[in-house]
Amino acid sequence: MTNHFEKNKINMKQINFQEVEKDMGKPVTLFDIAEACGTSNVTVSKALAGKKGVSEELRQKIKETAVQMGYIAPGGTKKKDNNMVGVLIPEKFMNPNGSFYWALYNSLVNKFKDSDHYCLIATLSKEEELSLTLPKFLSDEKVTSLISLGQLSVDYVNRLKETNVPMILLDYYIADSGIDSVVTNGYVGGYELTSYLIKQGHRNIGFIGSVRATSSIFDRYMGYMKAMLENGLTVRPEWTLDDRVDGEFIVLDFPPELPTAFVCNCDEVAYNAIRQLEMQGISVPDDISIVGYDNYLISDVCRPAITTIDVDSDLMAEKAAETLLLRIVEPDRSARTVTINGALIPKESVKKLNDR
Repeated sequence: MTNHFEKNKINMKQINFQEVEKDMGKPVTLFDIAEACGTSNVTVSKALAGKKGVSEELRQKIKETAVQMGYIAPGGTKKKDNNMVGVLIPEKFMNPNGSFYWALYNSLVNKFKDSDHYCLIATLSKEEELSLTLPKFLSDEKVTSLISLGQLSVDYVNRLKETNVPMILLDYYIADSGIDSVVTNGYVGGYELTSYLIKQGHRNIGFIGSVRATSSIFDRYMGYMKAMLENGLTVRPEWTLDDRVDGEFIVLDFPPELPTAFVCNCDEVAYNAIRQLEMQGISVPDDISIVGYDNYLISDVCRPAITTIDVDSDLMAEKAAETLLLRIVEPDRSARTVTINGALIPKESVKKLNDR
């Protein structure tokens, strides 16, 4: 099925508000919106009133444009700081030396800037999550919309829902939560990584990642499972290794007998696995092959460079901005998940074996 956002893509950069000739001190009018969208006042009026006679694609474009330009309906009031977007990230995902989430947050700032919105970041400690304590920018009403970046517990997400602030989940999803989400296609990514190893002659392949820790790890594991079963290969339980406890990375517990390759749920885990194996006198890729996920900076810094799945953080941020803005203007529409495919990037961490 064609993804709704792919079929009716709204490119925020297509609208150049500097070309709209109006005094920025005056209220935005229907004429201003019509001029920005290349349509008529009547069409804009129908779209904003929910009347018939406007295509769904144009209606969405008009509504988003109205939000971006700060339009206030007759009789309405403009809420203070209504262009402030809160980005909430668990502390456990924020490596002080940099992480994929830092890169994704940077992309979010740039994408929302295009629509005259601004991002305010807050980190959430484990204690705050367990006690269901709201971030200060929500309790103080400094933001009027929210992006939850990096998996939180169902209980905490439900606490966020109680605030009635428009929100989306980024890089994870919760089934039947009624909340929009934007994720990478981890299932396909895990399948492609494992299939690549199989094509390189590997038959004994393990997986590193606490499978039930996050929805993304679970999906990548299921993709790994599909490729293994599809090729008639055995998935050995002792070759599925946990990489974290309560969100904190742990020392990997490698079994005495190793596979010829491991699929790791992310580049950071792949990097840790390579360093730990080296300490045991095991060389990558000469003795064992390792693949990761994200194509984050660490995959290139590592020696050997890590074969991985490239995640387009700019595209994820663009889809997150589109999804949240649509949620703001259409608060009652059904929740949806936007899925973004990655691309396999072969590097140095995989050794080609003779087919068996």
